[in-house]
Amino acid sequence: MIRKGELEARILILATLALVAFGIVMVYSATSAPAAVGGSNPNYYLERQGAYALVGIVLMVIAQRWNYRRLRTLAPTLVLASLALLLAVLAIGPAVNGARRWISLGPAVFQPSEFAKLALAIWAASYLASHPAPRTLKELWRPVGALAALYCVLLVVEPDLGTAIALLLMLAAVLLVAGTPVRVLGPALLIAGAVGTAAIWFEPYRRARFFAFLHPTQDPQGMGYQTMQGLISMGSGGITGVGIGNGIGKIFYLPEASTDMIYANIGEELGLLGAAAVIGAYLLFAYAGLRVALGCRDPFGKRLAVALTVLVCGQAVINMAAVMGVAPLTGIPLPFLSYGGSSLVMLLASVGILLNIAGRGKGAAGSVRDRSRGDGRSRVVRAGGGGGADGARRVRDARRVAGSRRGSARS
Repeated sequence: MIRKGELEARILILATLALVAFGIVMVYSATSAPAAVGGSNPNYYLERQGAYALVGIVLMVIAQRWNYRRLRTLAPTLVLASLALLLAVLAIGPAVNGARRWISLGPAVFQPSEFAKLALAIWAASYLASHPAPRTLKELWRPVGALAALYCVLLVVEPDLGTAIALLLMLAAVLLVAGTPVRVLGPALLIAGAVGTAAIWFEPYRRARFFAFLHPTQDPQGMGYQTMQGLISMGSGGITGVGIGNGIGKIFYLPEASTDMIYANIGEELGLLGAAAVIGAYLLFAYAGLRVALGCRDPFGKRLAVALTVLVCGQAVINMAAVMGVAPLTGIPLPFLSYGGSSLVMLLASVGILLNIAGRGKGAAGSVRDRSRGDGRSRVVRAGGGGGADGARRVRDARRVAGSRRGSARS
């Protein structure tokens, strides 16, 4: 019989490994033909993605066995390190397509924004587990809003607006779970949206891409090219697709076929059924991740589980919406599927933390003060259970014994 919590962990492992394996296949499909046509090594991207996956799985196993509660003490250090890396990439990062998002480490390339996502998730979960949830815009601003704004400014300067959107989405989910009212989150998101709109409007290339999203057919060979090619590839697959490896969009038609637009390649080669299967895998991941959060008795673990689940599934929604033309292109990769070492390694490490929460969060020993409740009271969390009628009876028995001892001492 599967114990409570094991089912969610198995679903997470199954969905994650299935997506990673499928991603390696689709990366090879998207890159081998163009590489062969260009006279390069057809296996180059396959080998690198396989190596990244191996490193990520090793980190996932380590994170699964390492007590996630230790991350609370590391949260400030992780935030400072991630901010330092975001500053460093602006100073020493090479410019690629007009953006500075990567730091070269010999043969490997590291993207600090991927580490920043995990660092902010851990810090937000830690802070909101030990402090009352913000209930006004003023409380929300200090320090959660101010730190989020600092991250977003550094990301927009790179420029990487998509990651900034993913960070705000994750943070909003954690705040909601912590107890921040919707009447506070709503105006805060409106303010963030207004600032984001200004960032789009005052940057010519962002403004052009936004209008291309609204009217891609007006400039199909210019700013609307990527959106149009994505839609053409998605529509060319029909119900069952043309078969893995048989797509033609990836051969110098579909830009970024192995990274931002890999979902379009999946739609062309595997059709509606393959695209729907990918959505189903993310829905399974979301179900299991949120079940882990619901079952976790540790306030820090609960908030962290929500943050990591939303990071994965939120980015998936943003990417697929952009590929299907219902949202602007933002450069967000498709989790576990898109080519890229930093994203894959950090996401697999995040899954390991989520699995650790699934195994340890239900049996947290001792009492935990959940300040976000607003009343400052402690919740007693006992190893191996303690909920329901049995838990209440044990608490009453303990109080009765303690009362009789105090009476004996007075007599």
